[in-house]
Order: sequence, then C-alpha cells, then structure tokens
Amino acid sequence: MLPTDVTVDEFTTPEPVTATEDMSIEDLQLLMQEHGIRHLPVVRDENVVGVISDRDVRLVAGLSYAEKHQVRAGDIMTPDPLIVSATARLDDVALAMSERKVGSAIVTEADGKLLGIFTATDALNALIEIVRGGGASS
Repeated sequence: MLPTDVTVDEFTTPEPVTATEDMSIEDLQLLMQEHGIRHLPVVRDENVVGVISDRDVRLVAGLSYAEKHQVRAGDIMTPDPLIVSATARLDDVALAMSERKVGSAIVTEADGKLLGIFTATDALNALIEIVRGGGASS
C-alpha cells in the first residue's frame, strides 16, 4: 500500500528564485537560464502575487524589440497562483494542480511566508520515490 500521509513540503524545491513585477523579459530569461528553472514566483513586499512560466516568457520573446522592452513581469504573470500550505497532503496538491492545469504550486509556511515551489517535475520525482519505496514516510 502506498503512503497517503505525505506532505508537499517533503518534495518542495526550497528557497526558489523569485522575480519582481518590474523585471524585463530579458531579465526573466536570464534568470531562468542561469538557474535552469521554468517557473518564477513573482513577489511584492515578500508576498507572492503571481507566477511566470517559461512558456509565458517565450510567448513575449517573439514580439518586436521595441514591444518586448515595454513588457514587464507584472504584465505577463499569472495572478492568483495556486498557493498551498507546507503541510498540505501531496496528493491534494497534485490534484489541485491537475484540476487548475498549472505546472506549479507556491508552498508557504504556516505564517504565510514563501517556503518553496512545487512543480510538476517535483511531483514526478515524488511519484518515483514513493512507488519505489524510498524517502517518504509510510
């Protein structure tokens, strides 16, 4: 029997790289390339206000040079990202991501502070580890 009491924090990528609403498309691209990531939480005053995926950045990258330089992270971010508590059950978070058709969830501490980001890749790694019987509590 597979464990059902696994919490999302066990597989969350801690201390994610973040963006601010005023960052340029070029800055976002560089940040993603430099860190090898595909999702950036967008923060304002230490609160997550959105999320940007590599797909969002690629769409805008096709604009003309002049148009691209007018666009900022706040213009392309997805507002109201999926935000979950670190103690949320892993299966509940995966289900919420699936239902909302999103590739990431923002994971917060009990006090609401950003703990990390849980991505589809993290979900696949969790599945592998749980099915193979390692890592997660049973």
